[in-house]
Amino acid sequence: MNANQLAAFQANAGFTPSAVAGVLLGVVFAVLLLWGVWALRTAYVGWSEQRISQRQFLGVAVRFIAMYVVLTFFLLS
Repeated sequence: MNANQLAAFQANAGFTPSAVAGVLLGVVFAVLLLWGVWALRTAYVGWSEQRISQRQFLGVAVRFIAMYVVLTFFLLS
């Protein structure tokens, strides 16, 4: 965006585009963490009731950690 566009955006919205980007990043990571807690809890309950194996539980945990690391790398770099 050029200087005129930035000034118009800030005048009409009352905040900067970088503030919007920060809020959107925060929402993305909050949703990711909530989903991860839900997935890990569900996997743990399944493992504790012996409906899934320990290997499957660890697979869920590793996938969540990998997704978090990849999103962190792409969105925060």
